[in-house]
Amino acid sequence: MLFIDDEAVWLDAIKLAVKEAPFKVITAEGGELALKELHRHKPDLILSDVRMPNINGFDLFEKVRKDPTLKSIPYVFMSSIEDFDAKRTAKQIGADGYIEKPFSSAQIQSVITSLLQQFQGE
Repeated sequence: MLFIDDEAVWLDAIKLAVKEAPFKVITAEGGELALKELHRHKPDLILSDVRMPNINGFDLFEKVRKDPTLKSIPYVFMSSIEDFDAKRTAKQIGADGYIEKPFSSAQIQSVITSLLQQFQGE
């Protein structure tokens, strides 16, 4: 799993949410670092914040989907609960999921488990 957020507090919260789960977790503080990680490791799933400086989540999604070696990785966006535009845009561009911040550990684990089962079954 690659978790991307420009705020360390959210990366820590996600790592804490999945610490008991059997997932190998890689984190990146922002889109630029995420691109570097994606070329080093091909994760089973990408969970990305929407609002980030330089390369936001939507721009990163576009880059991932254009790369033949990465385009099949499930991509989930996360953003604050009041970010209605982000939720609508994520759905329109074909994201595999969306999680609202703040989130619960159970919610994160449920989304990840469900998507991994769905995509590994293909």
